[in-house]
Amino acid sequence: MANNKNNNRILVPEARQALDQMKLEIASELGLSNYNTIDKGNLPSRQNGYVGGYMTKRLVQMAQQSMGGTTTR
Repeated sequence: MANNKNNNRILVPEARQALDQMKLEIASELGLSNYNTIDKGNLPSRQNGYVGGYMTKRLVQMAQQSMGGTTTR
């Protein structure tokens, strides 16, 4: 049975607002308007996964750029 305990934690609490804003921007780009008010339990896991996946992709790109690397995609 699945454990619903959320083990995700923000290591830098000051970043929470920026991460929440990024999440809303990405959801909007993916066509999920009003993502912050939607009951996420009613969304297909694929849609919720897209938001998290794109957040991760964007954060990796930002890290690469800050380290002087370039991204090709």
